[in-house]
Amino acid sequence: MILVNTDYIPGKDFEMIGLVRGTMIQSVHVGKDIMNSFRTLVGGELTSYTEMMNEARATATKRMADDAASMGADAVINIRYASSQVMQGAAEIMAYGTAVKFV
Repeated sequence: MILVNTDYIPGKDFEMIGLVRGTMIQSVHVGKDIMNSFRTLVGGELTSYTEMMNEARATATKRMADDAASMGADAVINIRYASSQVMQGAAEIMAYGTAVKFV
């Protein structure tokens, strides 16, 4: 499965199949959430949140690719990501794009 954030793939002609998406809501352990609250007092990277978002983004991307594969797609173009806070210490990541089939 080819995944790109452009609206074309060099050297490939394709037909659009449709919109595909994958979502993930992820949270951190309450202990890490409390530690991150203290970390904001002195500044610096909140590594547990970075890890949480990276894991959620990877899972959302895989779910989007699985959705495309179930439609018979060869690739997903124009991939975008969106995120929102669901509650303190939890975020939703959505990956979406256009599934295409090579001709």
